[in-house]
Amino acid sequence: MPELINSANLLRSNEYLSKVSEKQSELLSVYGQYSKALENMIEMVFDIQNDLKNILREQSNLISNQKSRKPSISKNKKKPTAKRKSSKK
Repeated sequence: MPELINSANLLRSNEYLSKVSEKQSELLSVYGQYSKALENMIEMVFDIQNDLKNILREQSNLISNQKSRKPSISKNKKKPTAKRKSSKK
């Protein structure tokens, strides 16, 4: 009789361990998918960051090129205009 009890207990523990092992495998698989998704998102964020950095560089170059191409305008270059008084009386 004690042998049957031991055998039943071993079978139960073996079933329990196999279920635990199966759940661990599922968790590892899901965690692998999760970490892969995070890696993809981080890669996309770095790509976007790199694109933004390049856009800022281009805009900075355009601004500096526009500033260097503009001729200097002096403040007093306006032509004086003579005001005419109307001769109505």
